[in-house]
Amino acid sequence: MIFNHYAAKLSDLDMQIVNCVPPGGNWKDIPETIPSQRLAQIRESYKAGKGSRSTYYGRLRPEMPAYTINTYFNRPGNGCNMHYEQNRTLSQREAARLQTFPDSFEFKGSITAVNKQIGNAVPVLLAYQIAEQIPFKGQFVDLFCGAGGLALGFVWSGWKPVIANDIDKNAIETHKANIGGLTICGDINEENVFNTIVNTALKAKQEHPDLPLFVLGGPPCQGFSTANTRRGVSDMRNWLFKSYAKIVKAINPDGFVFENVKGITNLDGGRFFEVVKTELETCVDKIKINKVNAADFGIPQRRDRVIIIGGDKQLVDKFTLVPITGVYKEGQIGILPQIIGVKEALKDLPIIAHAEDGSKKEYIYEASNPFQRLMRGKIQPKEYLDSYK
Repeated sequence: MIFNHYAAKLSDLDMQIVNCVPPGGNWKDIPETIPSQRLAQIRESYKAGKGSRSTYYGRLRPEMPAYTINTYFNRPGNGCNMHYEQNRTLSQREAARLQTFPDSFEFKGSITAVNKQIGNAVPVLLAYQIAEQIPFKGQFVDLFCGAGGLALGFVWSGWKPVIANDIDKNAIETHKANIGGLTICGDINEENVFNTIVNTALKAKQEHPDLPLFVLGGPPCQGFSTANTRRGVSDMRNWLFKSYAKIVKAINPDGFVFENVKGITNLDGGRFFEVVKTELETCVDKIKINKVNAADFGIPQRRDRVIIIGGDKQLVDKFTLVPITGVYKEGQIGILPQIIGVKEALKDLPIIAHAEDGSKKEYIYEASNPFQRLMRGKIQPKEYLDSYK
């Protein structure tokens, strides 16, 4: 069983479009004879100098990592979401792999719910490397937990879950099924939800005084995302960092990890990010801002993120995320090894058509590289990362 290996159903028009785009191509490869109002709008926008829209209706290059996996990876016109070879968009399992969720990880809920969980997740392997840079193992509270990308990375590193919270019932079901530990579904600002999280965390600290406690979480990032053209400080989702900080203050953990999109740093000319930093600085001795791209950390996806670590001065000063891979175009030479491309990451998965569920199909062949072996549970994360040394 290969969970969630389902490819979205495409319209006849979308299939005409997909058949025209070569690997590495985009909307510019689509003939104007194909009737599409959206394509006409993209062409007009391009002519008006409003950006190249280079990833729209894009097909992945087999030798390169994917672009950012978002919640619309099932739509050919919403990014570079076409399979590098097969005439369809990425399947849910393929997108999950590019987020470094292992094939054994089953997402719960409707097709739309699963797409949302995958696109909003923190790459598991990035979370693992964050956890590995903390000089101890402990227990954690997972806020705005989603499907559990941050949580699974910390579990891989030897940490234990205490309680997880999200307002999305499908994400909570996924988290519960794959991570374990207590969960509570509901608005973090509701008194009963807030109290349950805090009381459970305080009880865990009391019962396991030898285990350090961290708070993990990334408040919803849609309001910060550069993909959101209407983003701004008036978007109420942008203020959920205060709820995160309120719980951190109530629990008084040994530290926290705060994850979000790169767009959080330039909202309102950067003034909003100063507010976020000031609020988080009131929770701990010190914080450190880390700007990372997932493709620099052994993940076959170009995904820019901001990671804020908070805790005592000694812990924060020593925390460092060191890139192990790079992204190089043809002819370029770099110091670090090239990150694997999408073909090497995905080619062992069953071939499927659009609208097909290949969950019950068999792998095409045995895992042929360390990434495939990691995704299929044949090796541990450290062994995969060490393969780049």
